[in-house]
Amino acid sequence: MSFIDNFFKKRQKSANAEMAFVDHIEELRWHIIRSLAVILIFSILAFFKIEWIWDNIILGPAHTDFIAYRVLCQFGNKIGISALCLQEINLEFQNTELSGQFMLSFSTSFMVGVVVAFPYVFWEFWRFIKPALKKEELRYARGIVFWSSLLFFFGVLFAYYVVAPFTINFFANYQLSPSFKNIITMANYYDTMSDLILGMGVVFELPVVVFFLSKIGLLTPKLMRDKRRYAILIIFVLAAIVTPPDWFSIWLVAIPLLILYEASIAISDRANKQRQRKELQKY
Repeated sequence: MSFIDNFFKKRQKSANAEMAFVDHIEELRWHIIRSLAVILIFSILAFFKIEWIWDNIILGPAHTDFIAYRVLCQFGNKIGISALCLQEINLEFQNTELSGQFMLSFSTSFMVGVVVAFPYVFWEFWRFIKPALKKEELRYARGIVFWSSLLFFFGVLFAYYVVAPFTINFFANYQLSPSFKNIITMANYYDTMSDLILGMGVVFELPVVVFFLSKIGLLTPKLMRDKRRYAILIIFVLAAIVTPPDWFSIWLVAIPLLILYEASIAISDRANKQRQRKELQKY
């Protein structure tokens, strides 16, 4: 509770106004309401185009002519890595529930709304946090909404164009026996896609999370360097979970995450030095 109390005290001081804890919660509630309203608006717009979204976006990696398959294969031929040329894919889908397709259209619309509205949602979150920061901290955090949104969309695009094609292609073509035929439920396919896309979007936010934790002293670059071996292990386990069980696919996902971790160490180092410099100036 000490960190929470300190946070609200800083907001009071920077706003030059006495606000009770309930007032802070009320303000936070309105930030959440506005965020949900924007998500709802984008979700409604997506709902009116849900058939197009499914045919051209959600089912994209399930089609043999998906652009990622062609680009990866062309790139693989240039660098001599045949593993980038994936097998042809032939998926059949089925719906096993009476209201399955109808309810799936709602969940898909909501997911699209969350992805598209992410910059606004983060901006609302930043508006709530901002009063607790000092001028120097705000200067160092300049452009954080832009960079956070950019990292999130990078993660989403990386999952959609790289991770999803390898994952779906592998499992769609995997058979225990020629007697078994892969007929995938729409819900299962959607769950896989949404988990990959939103999961990678969140994972790519690592540098932003590291920055804030380093600014408040909960994370240091020394700790991240000391725990690097564990972080590498976790990254490879995560990569093995979301990709087919072959080393090329695992490395394909692990390398960007390793780069993100190393970049986060540099960010933590800079934020930690800034915090230490401010503490020395007090004495």
